Amino acid sequence: MTTDLDRSTVEEAYARWAPIYDVVFGAVFEPGRKAALQAAERIGGRILEFGVGTGFALPNYKRTNRLVGVDISEPMLQKARERVEKEKLDHVEGLCLMDGAHMGFADNSFDVVMAQFVITVVPHPEETLDEMARVLKPGGEIILVNHLGAEDGPRAAFEKWFARRARKLGWRPEFQFARLHNWALKNGTVDMPIKRDVALGMYTMVRFRKRSEAEVAGAAEGVKLAG
Repeated sequence: MTTDLDRSTVEEAYARWAPIYDVVFGAVFEPGRKAALQAAERIGGRILEFGVGTGFALPNYKRTNRLVGVDISEPMLQKARERVEKEKLDHVEGLCLMDGAHMGFADNSFDVVMAQFVITVVPHPEETLDEMARVLKPGGEIILVNHLGAEDGPRAAFEKWFARRARKLGWRPEFQFARLHNWALKNGTVDMPIKRDVALGMYTMVRFRKRSEAEVAGAAEGVKLAG
């Protein structure tokens, strides 16, 4: 069973990564970021960049969008603030230090919630996804892009073996798509996830559409009748 990371481990890990994050991961993650940004731009509007990190992706959004970034790491956010100021990113409304499982935004605040290479490293993924769904407007989408763990075979065995060692880096390499699918079933306010491989299968983009109140009520009634 996948174990959760604790917040202090994540904060310490990303405080260490902050000075070199863009150099180490900028080019590596670029194909996944590009695919996720294209999906987000098709919706547009007010976008929550969850796990904004150093703000690496912020300049790539169209200026017609309004962006809010959140992160659990203050050193990473400081890098993002410097980027916003240096590049005059006036479409960024704010950058906030927040625990993803307890975000301080009103319900239905965003048209898109974007999480790039982050859902597998947050301390409590299911609670964080619940919060993403809460702050998302009906009809909007949660868009995730990440490396996801293999379901079986040699890579799955290696990821399971490597998991304990990866905790010190703030990673959860054995995190599988099934965990996202099971969350959607339990949450009940989003459609079942749609996934697509990107960057020749290196990463997976996963999208959840939030249902309207009428759709949620109808689904609940259907379950009731079926029972």
